Amino acid sequence: MGQQGIDRVVITGGGTGGHIYPGLAVAKELKNQIPGVKLLYVGAKDGMEKEIVPGAGFDFEGITVGGLERRLSIKNIQTFYKLAKGFVEARSILKNFKPDVVMGTGGYVSFPVVQAAARRKIPTLIHEQNAFPGLANRMLAKRVDRVCISYGEAVPYFHKRAKIDVTGLPVRDEILTMGRQEALDFFDLKKDKLTLLVVGGSRGARSINRAVKRIIQWVAGESSKQLILITGKLDYQEVIQENREFLNSENIRIYSYLDRMEYGLAAADLVVSRAGATFLSELTARGVPGILIPYPHAADNHQEFNARSLEKHGAAKVVLDSQLKDDMLLRDVKELLNPEILNKMAENSRMAGKPRALDAIIGIILEMLN
Repeated sequence: MGQQGIDRVVITGGGTGGHIYPGLAVAKELKNQIPGVKLLYVGAKDGMEKEIVPGAGFDFEGITVGGLERRLSIKNIQTFYKLAKGFVEARSILKNFKPDVVMGTGGYVSFPVVQAAARRKIPTLIHEQNAFPGLANRMLAKRVDRVCISYGEAVPYFHKRAKIDVTGLPVRDEILTMGRQEALDFFDLKKDKLTLLVVGGSRGARSINRAVKRIIQWVAGESSKQLILITGKLDYQEVIQENREFLNSENIRIYSYLDRMEYGLAAADLVVSRAGATFLSELTARGVPGILIPYPHAADNHQEFNARSLEKHGAAKVVLDSQLKDDMLLRDVKELLNPEILNKMAENSRMAGKPRALDAIIGIILEMLN
């Protein structure tokens, strides 16, 4: 309990939406559950979080941060200077704000903040989204009080003294509550057809968008299948031009971007997508099976680790980006768009999911506050 009986919590993480949005979900729920709680989000001065966090209605302070290259380089010398400066700034923020708990959600910015908090004996926890933990969280695990993880497969990568809770990754309420019929109405699709959702990401995935061309041709001629394709903004015009003859099919819906993914997941019987942790947590929270194509250039190949975890549970099939040639993706889609197979995979997806992840993390924070 902080000054004048008010709880004070710092949340830190950044660099990608996968680190930022789980932290914001926690902040929002803490605000709902603790009257008068004081929340501060600490991110990188030049990170995307400096716009996203204030836009979500939370106080933000930035520190200097830089990412390490895993080889000797001039950039690493500059990064060590930035890290030292970031530590000083983090200590100053903690001294002034006086938090009762500090939570890190990953990314380079979380390291100096959580490390400084641990040195000041402030209760600390970190959350790791991926099946293969990021460098910052691996380094912090032995210093913090609690480690929350999304995948049980991540346990061996942490220090043996780490106190680990497999909580899952928080998902938005809308993901859980959206109804199938409302979602189908949103896309003007039929409830008696199997729905395939293909997502390339907000910027796009050219390899997926090219491989899906044969799927568009097939679905357009089917009486029991329909397709929602989210191309990403970069590839949208190219996809539209290449598939002009199918755009008027009642079975085909093509969009550059979908900012309400709850509609897509509620409508889908099968999803083709990359394997980012946030999207997979939403996928399994809804109990939707997937064909997962890990982004091949992700740090530490963490997307393949995520995808293999769901494949092991029978909730997904993994196709590597290098395998997207000929009609392999079409063959896999045809094989899995079968009601009996989908029902079994959907059950496995639900069992792998943790729709109450946010409640679990909030429970740990409340325990630390009390």
